[in-house]
Amino acid sequence: MKQVISISLGSSERDHVVETEILGEKFVIKRQGTDGDMQKAINLFEELDGKVDAFGLGGIDLYIYAGTKRYTFRDAKKMIRNIRHTPVVDGSGLKNTLERRTVQHLAREYGYDLKGKKVLLVCAVDRFGMAEALVTEGCDVTFGDVIFTLGIPIPVKSLKSLGKLARTLCPILTKIPFKLLYPTGDNQQIEGQQRFKKFYDEADIIAGDFHYIKKYLPRDIKGKTILTNTVTTKDIQMLKERGAWLLITTTPHLNGRSFGTNVMEGVLVSLSSKKPTELKTEDYNELLDRIGFEPHIQILNNLDVNTFKIIDNNPIRI
Repeated sequence: MKQVISISLGSSERDHVVETEILGEKFVIKRQGTDGDMQKAINLFEELDGKVDAFGLGGIDLYIYAGTKRYTFRDAKKMIRNIRHTPVVDGSGLKNTLERRTVQHLAREYGYDLKGKKVLLVCAVDRFGMAEALVTEGCDVTFGDVIFTLGIPIPVKSLKSLGKLARTLCPILTKIPFKLLYPTGDNQQIEGQQRFKKFYDEADIIAGDFHYIKKYLPRDIKGKTILTNTVTTKDIQMLKERGAWLLITTTPHLNGRSFGTNVMEGVLVSLSSKKPTELKTEDYNELLDRIGFEPHIQILNNLDVNTFKIIDNNPIRI
């Protein structure tokens, strides 16, 4: 039985474990949070090195991208510097393929007309595949990288501008403590600070990392579509109570729960015969085709009839 474990700087309240079968292989897939304790995460990585088939690096990015340029976070590199045997992935390879495919599937297979839709993508440098796909499908995208990482209400409105900004800031930001840029540990439970409400209000679709989405999520998001990847049952209930219409998670649900891209990328790596550094886009796409990974789409609140034409004409998997 293959074992894939995501060791995360995030809250242990989000821990989950499932047993499942993928392409004829039995898996134990586990997420273990360390509540922001980097040394605890380092100890777990080193203790399990060589004892599991793949590691997911959770709650922190190893890499972020702007176009073809890749930047490495110093803190993430430090966490895995002593790992010698088990491959480690942070989900960036899967984000560039699965999340790009998800946007394309919504437009071409599920009949979700994205053209002209206003999208708030909370952080694009960690989801560049999604960012490019949304723009390609004709969305009016607001990139919230400066808003959500630095707390400065400056929206970015084009991939070109985002690339320029990334080339200026990423070499600096990847060297400072990651906890200053992204919620870790108990900070992942903080929500509803009501800052930057206007950016949420203007959007038809709120997309990207769920911890960034949740941090400033308004109390009223009636009719909004949420496009993200990792949510718990508690998160889903919160979105429903606040009036969200549709929840789309890019990773499939396993036993009622979605896992992060880092752990699902670990599954793909363990199924391949290649090292993570050897896997190319076509390799990921081939594995995704064989497995049949598809987005999970869930209606949270019934709205008016016109809203549901895409459901009636193109039945979706709920």
